[in-house]
Amino acid sequence: MMRIALGIQYDGAAFCGWQSQPHGKTVQDALERALAEFAQTPLHTTVAGRTDTGVHGLGQVVHFDTELDRADFSWVRGTNAFLPPTVGVQWAKPMPDAFHARFSAFERTYYYALYVHPVRSPMLDSRAGWIHTPLDDDAMREAAACLIGEHDFSSFRSSECQSKTPVKHLYQIDIRRVGHFLHFRFRANAFLHHMVRNLMGCLVAVGRGRYPAEWLAEVLAGRDRNRAAPTFMADGLYLAHVGYPAEFAVPPAQLGSVPWSGVWADLDPQP
Repeated sequence: MMRIALGIQYDGAAFCGWQSQPHGKTVQDALERALAEFAQTPLHTTVAGRTDTGVHGLGQVVHFDTELDRADFSWVRGTNAFLPPTVGVQWAKPMPDAFHARFSAFERTYYYALYVHPVRSPMLDSRAGWIHTPLDDDAMREAAACLIGEHDFSSFRSSECQSKTPVKHLYQIDIRRVGHFLHFRFRANAFLHHMVRNLMGCLVAVGRGRYPAEWLAEVLAGRDRNRAAPTFMADGLYLAHVGYPAEFAVPPAQLGSVPWSGVWADLDPQP
């Protein structure tokens, strides 16, 4: 039996999230159908992070076990031949049995691209979030600073979250402006369900001047979802990178597949 890891990219707007559902169109279902067609046998995948409806994947990682002995690139080309154009395998690599797509990961990085302009652009539909009012970058950075570190993030957790603990370690929140775009980068050991979108909702509320920067520290300390801003739109949210120990030599994500990925080229591993 061999363990194979795959790097996956997908357009989340085309799916009802990652996880297989009885009556939903999901990324997992599309991938496992394609693998079954190529391998001529059912294969079950385990994923690094289950993204929500509308959330995109740049650096998603899965693994599966199989008795089939195929060349690495054969898995890539063969599986892609049966996938819809909104999903693609980027790389394949044999892994030791100790590798686990979810439990071996020690960090995850998400990007959020936000278009700040009085008029929405149809060219950015589902690719970027949009807000028509100006935002105060400095106020958002000041508010974000209180979130860094290990905290109970219950205030930013959805009611459907299945995580065993709301305590996560948020390593970084970076905010950069490029033209009419504000780019956000969130890096943590793990994230709760809707955590990034709920953080975005609060940061945007501060940026619009609805609350002072110190309000976010009060929301965090309150550990009450009702005290936070509404969940922000999924458009513009990307799972960019999953970090693993060097011993597994997991290939970096193909981040250049979106125009603004270069914004973070100095911070994230590049292929």
